Amino acid sequence: MAADLVVIGLGFAGLPLAQAAVAAGMDVIGYDRDEQRVAEVGSGRSPVHDLSAADIRRMLACGFRATTDPDALGRARIAVICEPTPLTEEGTPDLTAVRASAAALARRLRPHSTVIVGSTVHPGTTEDVLRPLLEGSGLRCGVDFHLAVSPTRTDPGNRGHRLSSTPAVVGGATPACADAAAAFLSRLTERVVRARGTREAETVKLLENNYRVVNIALVNEMAVFCHDAGIDLWDVIRCAETKPYGFQAFRPGPGMGGYCTALDPAYLPRRGRTIGYPLRMVELAQEVNQRMPRYLVHRASALLNEDGKAVRGARVLLLGVTYKPDVADTSASPAHQVAARLLELGAQLSYHDPWVPQWRVLDRPVPRADSPYDAAAGADLTLLLQPHRLYDLQGLTAKARRLLDARGVTPAGAAHRL
Repeated sequence: MAADLVVIGLGFAGLPLAQAAVAAGMDVIGYDRDEQRVAEVGSGRSPVHDLSAADIRRMLACGFRATTDPDALGRARIAVICEPTPLTEEGTPDLTAVRASAAALARRLRPHSTVIVGSTVHPGTTEDVLRPLLEGSGLRCGVDFHLAVSPTRTDPGNRGHRLSSTPAVVGGATPACADAAAAFLSRLTERVVRARGTREAETVKLLENNYRVVNIALVNEMAVFCHDAGIDLWDVIRCAETKPYGFQAFRPGPGMGGYCTALDPAYLPRRGRTIGYPLRMVELAQEVNQRMPRYLVHRASALLNEDGKAVRGARVLLLGVTYKPDVADTSASPAHQVAARLLELGAQLSYHDPWVPQWRVLDRPVPRADSPYDAAAGADLTLLLQPHRLYDLQGLTAKARRLLDARGVTPAGAAHRL
């Protein structure tokens, strides 16, 4: 059966895109190689936080269908690749899933189709990696099919900015490619912004990610400095953010996690060579952010020492182990590193997170507390890593013996802050 759109990859980016397209009246197929995920969607359950089971059921009622059958890739005129690209140990996006999907699509690509890359990739990937794969179909890019980039701007857990209200950036391999992609995207969002080409569109994501990483590193360094100098950084930020121009407030934390990780083009293979130099500021920012879990454990140890306790044998409770508030995703969460270091030092560790029923660190399960308030009352030290909405912060500060707030969200003076 023919369709208007096939979304390739039913994750945190692909499913909201499919939802928006269904709401716009399009006939949509969702393709994913993960049989469990497809079965979950097909039965009316949601594998991502931002869509509820009711959302999925409404999509299914409107004709949306999820499949693992690669032949579905040839049934739609528009294909959007939303495969995940987790970072490798070298700090480069792992293109395994993107390559596989592009190769599968190429074997079924129809003339006059439009292919849009929504996955996070390095500048040049679309032209240098994906275009040759797609042209393996025998069709020519810009002549027989359209190719464009529109990097995902999905922010899991953010209820204030949805796909429809967030401008979409698009860059095409040719002006006609950009026109075709923009025509599709304009049906889903209020504004489409055209980049000069695919590399510019890809670099938008790189700049957005690195902007966040660098500024978080700045306030993380300020957190360490201000603590050593006896200065209340949180009050400094509160005052600084009243400036109506030239300043955007970022806040420190226990480290970086999730999908919006810094990208460094120094390692990008490009026509048989590498660029040869790193983004020095991004490289340094990554080092600063990667030090924060260990610094947080250092602060925790100092607080225990004030009570005459060593880390070894101390009862330590971690609250919120996901990578951001009010999502169920622990991807690259700094809580893993904090927990691992505390376990190595001999702490009796427990955790609570309303979104994470089970959690393993260093290949062993961490005991989950039934009640965060009772657990905080019994712990020698509580670390608030993620301030989920379900947490009563005043209740936690009243119950906890010692509370170290890594996010600066507890009432002023009620707890120790990072």
